[in-house]
Formats: sequence, C-alpha cells, structure tokens
Amino acid sequence: MSRAEKDPEVRGSARPTLEAVAARAGVGRGTVSRVVNGSAGVSARARAAVEKAIAELGYVPNRAARTLVTSRTDAVALVIPEAETRLVAEPYFSDTIRGVTAGLADTDMQLLLILVRTAKERERLAAYLSAQRVDGVLLVSVHEDDPLPTLLETLDLPAVLGGRRSDREPLSYVHADNASGARAAVEHLLGRGRRAVATITGPLDMEVARARLDGYRAAHGAARPDEALVAHADFTEEGGARAMRELLERRPGLDAVFAASDVMAAGAMQVLREAGLRVPRDVAVVGFDDSIVARHTDPPMTSVRQPIEEMGRTMAHMLLDEIAHPGLPHRHVALATELVVRESS
Repeated sequence: MSRAEKDPEVRGSARPTLEAVAARAGVGRGTVSRVVNGSAGVSARARAAVEKAIAELGYVPNRAARTLVTSRTDAVALVIPEAETRLVAEPYFSDTIRGVTAGLADTDMQLLLILVRTAKERERLAAYLSAQRVDGVLLVSVHEDDPLPTLLETLDLPAVLGGRRSDREPLSYVHADNASGARAAVEHLLGRGRRAVATITGPLDMEVARARLDGYRAAHGAARPDEALVAHADFTEEGGARAMRELLERRPGLDAVFAASDVMAAGAMQVLREAGLRVPRDVAVVGFDDSIVARHTDPPMTSVRQPIEEMGRTMAHMLLDEIAHPGLPHRHVALATELVVRESS
C-alpha cells in the first residue's frame, strides 16, 4: 500500500500541504507557518509537534509563498568586479568562493556568483539589487572608486566586504592584517642581509595594496627606502613580470623583491631567470597569499599566509547575522597573517 493510501492527510496530493501538517500536529495553520519561517511566539511543545509532523509527512515549504510572506529570497550574491580571466588565474578568488560556500553550507541559502566588468554590467546589477532579488551581498576585490559599496549603503541591503575602501569603511568587512604581513616579509629579507629590497605593489586604488606598501616602508624604519625600488602592478602575473623588468632597469643591483601577491611574485621570478639571476642566491623573492602558486614555483616561494578561506567563511557568517538581525551594528574583522619561509628567500 502506498503512503498516500495509508495516510488520508496526503491522499490525492503528491505534495503535503501546510494544512496537512497542522492537522497532523494538532495546531493551527498559523503556528505551522511561524515554525516554518523561524518566527518566535511558538511554545516548545507546539514546535516539537510541528517538526515531527513535517518529518512524518515529508513536507517541503513552498519557497515562492514563503518569499511573499517573509520578503526573503533565500539567496545571497557574491559580487566580483573583475574579468573572468582573473577569476580563473588567481587562487585568491577560488579560495574565497570555497570559504563562502562552506560558510553557507548548513543553510538553505543559494549563492549567486556575479562578475561585474563594465559600466553596463554595474547598471544591470544595480537594477537587480534594487529589485530585492537577494537577501544580501558579499563584495570582494574592493576598489576605492567602485560605486557598488555606495549603492549597497543607499539600498540599506545587508552587505559584507572582503577588504575595505579605506580605514574609515562604514560597511561591515573582513580583511587580513596586510600591513603587518608585508612588514614581516620585508623585515625577514633585511634580516637575511639583503640591502636593496624592492617591492611590486598591487593597484593603489585598492586599500589592500596601499596597506602592503605601507608595511614595506615601515619595515625600513627611519631609513626611507629608495623610491626607485618601488614598482606598481595589478596583482596579475603579467603585471608582476613587467614591474620586475622595470626594477632591473632602474636598479640592476637589487638583491631582493617583495611582491604583494604570489601571482606577481611568480611573474617576477620568471623575469629574474630570463635575466640570468638565481633565486635566492642573487635575488631573494617573497610573495603574499601563501597560495598554491607559492608551493609550486622553482624554488618554492616564501610567502605571507593570509587565511583566505577563513575570510570567506567569516564574511558569510557575518552576512547571515545581518540578514537575520536587521539593524545589527556593522562589524570590522581583521585576521592575522603569518610568514611562511621557503627556499626563495
């Protein structure tokens, strides 16, 4: 005999209803609705009866109807304002996605990945968010002049940034202690007797790049580093290679380089090899991220570890808190970094 034949509460219906759950639990429809939607005002006894009935009947809430009642979509967006080529080439993004996914794993939230590369795509995203198609937004790779954080403030939409626009960032954010990590990297090089330590920065319209440059300068103490040893790039391997060529032209006698990402450091190491320079004997190299790239260069790369997956998980948990508790004060979280020494330095 089928389940429907045995149980009149589900007979004639492939999908148990809210009313069927209420009848089985011996409570009103409104009580079932409050339990399903996670609302307060239900006794422990009634909640247990409803949860038992849901399990017995195999009831699945109607998501569309629930959205009308709660104004929730059960979806969050992870917005990355970069080209898909960077998404594939840079481990930072895949590690972030992995962390965010882990942070949402025990929830019913759907994760939408949205790439924003042009002004038109930004406009389309603004319209999408204004229509309240998601419950909250995670935004990474934050640039100082990016209008998206301001849009999120205007919409009063729960949002958490991976990084920040400045140290006065009003929105919630999670970032690594970039300045301290960079300082530790350069102090390590200076402590090994290197005297002409260059740096390859990320784009300076990003606070993360400025903080790592600040750490590089702080490591030199009162002895300001030669600005000819500073080259600017864009967090890509090609950018790191270009910057390394510039540095060798300006200061051919440099004996160390700190790159603000592993990917840029890998590009720099390739240029050093092409120039006939040995790493680390002639030029020591340190990167930042401690990504898979650092472990697979030749020689293996010394790098500053930032906990990227943990950052992603923390961002997701903070966003869930803001969604569940409207008006929650914004939080600013800085995670510690660690220098991982390998053969390149």
